[in-house]
Amino acid sequence: MSKKLGLLGTSAIATAMRQINPDVVAAYPITPQTAIVEEFSQYVFDGDVDTEFLTVESEHSAMSACIGAAAAGARVMTATSSAGLALMWEMLGIASGLRLPVVMTNVNRALSGPINIHCDHSDSMGARDTGWIQIFSENAQEGYDNLIQAVRISEHEDVRLPVMIMIDGFITSHNIEVVEVLDDSDVKDFVKTNKAPFSLLDVKNPITFGPIQLFDFYFETKKQQSDAMRGSLRIIREVSREYEKLSGRKQPIVDMFMMDDAEIAIMVLSSTAGTTRSVVRELRKDGIKAGLIKPRIFRPFPVEDIVKSVKGLKALAVMDRSDSFNGFGGPLFTEVRSSLYESSNKPLIMNYIFGLGGRDVTVENIKEVFDTLQEVARTGKVENLINYLGVRE
Repeated sequence: MSKKLGLLGTSAIATAMRQINPDVVAAYPITPQTAIVEEFSQYVFDGDVDTEFLTVESEHSAMSACIGAAAAGARVMTATSSAGLALMWEMLGIASGLRLPVVMTNVNRALSGPINIHCDHSDSMGARDTGWIQIFSENAQEGYDNLIQAVRISEHEDVRLPVMIMIDGFITSHNIEVVEVLDDSDVKDFVKTNKAPFSLLDVKNPITFGPIQLFDFYFETKKQQSDAMRGSLRIIREVSREYEKLSGRKQPIVDMFMMDDAEIAIMVLSSTAGTTRSVVRELRKDGIKAGLIKPRIFRPFPVEDIVKSVKGLKALAVMDRSDSFNGFGGPLFTEVRSSLYESSNKPLIMNYIFGLGGRDVTVENIKEVFDTLQEVARTGKVENLINYLGVRE
């Protein structure tokens, strides 16, 4: 039996962690993630979980401890934000390169400087090529659902890669929403028992972790890692279908809202999708064929799903809550545009950088994007390919 609770986004994540009951959690506090491990530490103190909770001196140490525990065969989790994720940089590549199933929640927050504690996606986008599976959440419910699925995805024998779950800082993390929480026993049955194929603690079957590989084997190892990442999309689909049956909630790779006959659409990650849904509903009442595309999975990038999602569109706006600082558009835009390069049925496309440092994204902002999309669809011309939405001139 599931139950509906009013939970902060951080509490939804901490609740999922309690139900998963990991062997080890190593973490260091950073705003706005702190509330997750703070609440989870109370579960540890109260004896609600069997977890070994490690308080370390930095995020670099937190990921180092997670790597050691995962190499020993433990089920391992952590959480971080912003500069904390950046401080882990060296260890992110080690976790993925050693094929260790660490699961981490990243509460999206802008990277300094200037110093900023509010939401944008510059932290996780900065880590997008570190070999971690990346899953984005629109709200607290999705954060809860995604975290539970992440354990199964990460530990699957054909994957064995770390997974990063994203929720938007403050927007999702510190707002109360209604979250449907599964029964503890259902979560336990779903995540199953971790069966690590190797363990540093198995002295009868010794194994080496982290050996030096120069030009003789390094390239092959990285190709295997890349193949596992690409193949993980099949496992993500399988786990998503199984979780959908358990929860009754759809778990699409790419979520499409009112896209059956859409002529114009916005593609955006995470919480801004909620604002966009509201605008789409309004526009539909006025007879405007608008739609929303929200990728849930960013790594591995779901190319085929993206291509199918835009079929029939005349114009598409891809919105990025991070900048590439003079690359050809934001990270999501460049991935999407590249995916559509060989498609014979691709819409006119433009990019909007928005919401950096927690800048509010209003209904009026989204309507402004749709107004431009209508003009592009009507004229067949894109006047400004890369745009900054809501910035003061």
